[in-house]
Amino acid sequence: MTEFHGVIPPVVIARHEDGTFDEESTTKNLNRLLEAGVDGLFILGSSGEGAFVTDTERDQVVKNAIAVAGGKVPVLVGCIDTQTSRVIEHIKHAEAAGADGIVATAPFYALGGLPQVERHFRLLHEATSLPIFAYDIPVCVHVKLPPELLIKLGKDGVLAGVKDSSGDDVSFRFLTQLNEEAGHPLRLFTGHEVVVDGAYLSGADGSVPGLGNVDPWGYVRQWQAYQKGDWETVRAEQDRLARLMRITSVATSITGFGGGVGAFKQALKLQGIFASARMPEPVAELTEEEVAKIREILSAEGVL
Repeated sequence: MTEFHGVIPPVVIARHEDGTFDEESTTKNLNRLLEAGVDGLFILGSSGEGAFVTDTERDQVVKNAIAVAGGKVPVLVGCIDTQTSRVIEHIKHAEAAGADGIVATAPFYALGGLPQVERHFRLLHEATSLPIFAYDIPVCVHVKLPPELLIKLGKDGVLAGVKDSSGDDVSFRFLTQLNEEAGHPLRLFTGHEVVVDGAYLSGADGSVPGLGNVDPWGYVRQWQAYQKGDWETVRAEQDRLARLMRITSVATSITGFGGGVGAFKQALKLQGIFASARMPEPVAELTEEEVAKIREILSAEGVL
């Protein structure tokens, strides 16, 4: 199995002003991430609009990312949908395109209950030979994946790892402990840009930072310092990245996805990577005043 570790940013995709997929700008972002030395690419996650793209856009995004990666780093494809058979369809398309791994949430909308969640992941495993990473993001799917269930599925070979975006750092600490006690069956990644240093201290195998689109070099330096046991640098990079992450808090005109990923897109546009900061409908772009605040933060932290 492909070795998954280190910095695997959830790639933000670009759109033209008319809302269609901007392959040129997205490719520019992908190449920049590779040049920075990331260890993998995660496409069609939350930052990559995995829950919003059309089937046509999904096909475009997946094929483009795999072609640009060119086997230099593994590509994880988000297969996020409401129930099992729909996710399996996405998995089959990702397999055909040459994906190296799959990231899937618990089923959502009208389904619930941990027995159903467990069955969901087991059925996904039966449907593919690709490694599956559980995406723990209860704010979106309204189910928290318990550490005990994740370890059970890891020991059974159902899951290869976890991308934790739960916001529950206590649960993540328990998960890393249980994982070690079980012989490390899971590769564990934090999706929280501001506390990556704490996750590494807990023994995480890497990070999946949306902010890594804006400053991939910072997260790569932090990972390399972690590998050397240079905790002073790990913390120093985290302090700077935490200040940079404040770009996601400037929005008052919109909240949630629009404020966070919207800030990433505006930053990429200011950096000359994206031609447009267009969001998927019906999400509005940030205002000129909010963009001005983002520019100030980027300048202050040396990434503009």
